[in-house]
Amino acid sequence: MTAELSAHGLRVEFTTRTGRVARALDGVDLRVRSGEVVALVGESGSGKTTLARALIGLARPVAGEVRWNGSRLDRSARALKALRRQVQLVLQDPSGALNPRQTVYESVAEGLRVHRLVSGSDKTEAELVAAALASAGLRPPESLFLRYPHELSGGQRQRVLIAGALAVQPQLLIADEPVSSLDASIRGEILALLLRLREELGLGVLVVTHDLGLAWNIADRIAVMYLGRVVESGPTEEVLTAPQHPYTQALLSVVPEIEELEPVVLRGEIPDPTRIPAGCRFHPRCPALASGEAEEVAESCRTVPLSVLSGEPDGHRSACHLVSAREGAVPASSTETEEVAP
Repeated sequence: MTAELSAHGLRVEFTTRTGRVARALDGVDLRVRSGEVVALVGESGSGKTTLARALIGLARPVAGEVRWNGSRLDRSARALKALRRQVQLVLQDPSGALNPRQTVYESVAEGLRVHRLVSGSDKTEAELVAAALASAGLRPPESLFLRYPHELSGGQRQRVLIAGALAVQPQLLIADEPVSSLDASIRGEILALLLRLREELGLGVLVVTHDLGLAWNIADRIAVMYLGRVVESGPTEEVLTAPQHPYTQALLSVVPEIEELEPVVLRGEIPDPTRIPAGCRFHPRCPALASGEAEEVAESCRTVPLSVLSGEPDGHRSACHLVSAREGAVPASSTETEEVAP
């Protein structure tokens, strides 16, 4: 049976010290199924990590819902514990995620103990820990049992985190920037490991990353986030060979491996999520608008917010007035009033 974790209209807000409301997620739809790799990409501050946390109940939405295998997620402690057995989060920084006072054995065995999995298995705890470490590419696993995180390399620490997730036999992994702190040679090994786990165990993997090159190498589908919303999604090859949204085009232009594209320098920084621009939230930085390419829809870009992506649900979709105009479609707009940044 195929497992599926999905977000529908998900909205997460945070209140700042000054009392302003930051919309970290603002109507996000996303789906991850077992046996596929989905890349969630975007700049820092786009909402990627908040979405990952919301999917496993670590961030509480104010609107929308998370569904596991079609059923709305019950946020009771028992339901969340059951979900986290099936959906494991691999954190970004292994040095910070691993307890420096715990051995490798203790770190990997912790999930087995929390979910009481040893009693229902015909294997001992030590055998289950060894199997998880071996699946993560750490061999011979017993040689690592009594080591502490400071005695491991960066790649080994990342594999220990993955082993801890694998120990409870999940159906989906959420990997938040899994290779950002690693050397180039080790990055390739960890990405190959994730692909192997997908093939051998049928795991679904949501990879949170700012690196479109990584997404190209590992993902079946891709979702591009900007300021709390998904602005483009679809099969990876379609999105990255024929990007529709100007934001995706700009991100792709600075990937070092793609030399034929002229780099696009975006104006300014990603806006403050407490002061989201009116209209299309990307319009203050949009190269198409600045160059005059989007002149026929410029007024819509500045005043009409886009709430949903156009196109077929499983196809190549984007939220852009210019794309909608080219296709002769009427863009879906939000009825909400969005605050204009000064």
